Amino acid sequence: MTEKPATEITDSSSHLKRILGPLMLWGLGVGYVISGMYFGWNLGLPVGGTLGLAIATFFIIIMYITFTFSYTELACAIPKAGGVFDYATRAMGKDIGFIAGMSQIIEFVFAPPAIAAAIGAYFHIFLPQFSVISIAIVAYIIFTGLNMYGVKAAATFELIITAFAVFELVLFSGVTLPHFHWSNLTQNAFPNGWKGVWAAIPFAVWFFLGLEGVANVAEETINPQKNVLKGFGSALITLIILCALVFISSVGVGGWEKVVFPTPGAEASDSPLPMALSQITGTSGWLYHLLITIGLMGLVASFHGLILAASRATYEFGKTGCIPVIFGKIHPTFKTPVNALLLNMTIGIIALFTGKTGDIITIAVFGAIALYIFAMIAVLKLRKTEPDLARPFRVPMFPYFPIIALVIAIISMIAMITLNLKLALIFFAILVLAYIWFHFIVKQKTDVESTIIKG
Repeated sequence: MTEKPATEITDSSSHLKRILGPLMLWGLGVGYVISGMYFGWNLGLPVGGTLGLAIATFFIIIMYITFTFSYTELACAIPKAGGVFDYATRAMGKDIGFIAGMSQIIEFVFAPPAIAAAIGAYFHIFLPQFSVISIAIVAYIIFTGLNMYGVKAAATFELIITAFAVFELVLFSGVTLPHFHWSNLTQNAFPNGWKGVWAAIPFAVWFFLGLEGVANVAEETINPQKNVLKGFGSALITLIILCALVFISSVGVGGWEKVVFPTPGAEASDSPLPMALSQITGTSGWLYHLLITIGLMGLVASFHGLILAASRATYEFGKTGCIPVIFGKIHPTFKTPVNALLLNMTIGIIALFTGKTGDIITIAVFGAIALYIFAMIAVLKLRKTEPDLARPFRVPMFPYFPIIALVIAIISMIAMITLNLKLALIFFAILVLAYIWFHFIVKQKTDVESTIIKG
């Protein structure tokens, strides 16, 4: 009989409720990511131009296709809320598993405050009497509260808000594509050559960042061995189509400079869609305001969805004793990880006060790419060490898919480090300090407790 880790909570308060189907998984998968279609990606245009960013995005799409199929194998074989933390631990041991899990938490905990700041900036336009940060904090409280109430309510809201966000992007494309001109895509399309492709990689990643969060609700999914694949696959197809539509329709209206710089020589803007739309409708028409208002749904969808995914990653850390076990408790009434949600909200609000939105996003991207690397190694390792592990879904074209995803992820990590050396040092410093704490405190405590139990 296999013993359970001494630090793992085994009472009924540690169980999540299975209530999510494939449609809600689609809503979560698209919702996690969709804010990346609304802002941030256009900042890759000054360094890469239309062609440079398009080439970078093409390879990142290949990475996400091969990664998603490979990650689905793990999620179906090991349907736990910890995601890559559980997969890497099983494949490579507790130490590597902890580092992989920390990378995941960094991604999911640091991305929401950046999106909250964007939400605050949006509402500040209409409510100038309230500061950006105060609006962002209120958003944190509201959506953390909704996630506390119950996963079904949270996922249902996510599905509705994501549907609105997708509709807005389709409507935006319908308005702008009739004004598309091929010459706008080819104008100054490759300003920095292949160096621009390299520099555009982080912005291409931002298009799809967060999709892997679907795996973190596998423990709450009905028949995860089938439905996780349906949710992952349908979300990825939707996002690839939306990415192509947004990219072509935005730049095709007036060239890439028009969706980056509000005026010649001005600082780059985080609002490519409104800038593209204003060239057609102006900034005072009803259609412009309608689309911009609905566009807020994209920010809300990603913010709310990532709060959900982050809480499951933190919950699993608490459940296994990597952080205080109180964060691995499930509320007896709501059946949600309330303590994990409150911890993540506190960290997110602290991050908001730094005012470094761009830096916060970059650190989140570092966490995501590290997650991809560890996950693909886990796929390859488990196929070798546990060939008889029940795998309801097997990645096609093994081992080529995980290897392709791994290679592109490593190249992306190198690009991120060379372009953001200071932030890379901060990211790796967080991992090193966290690992030291884990190795010398958590593991020693676990070993002592295991000895006591065996004795």
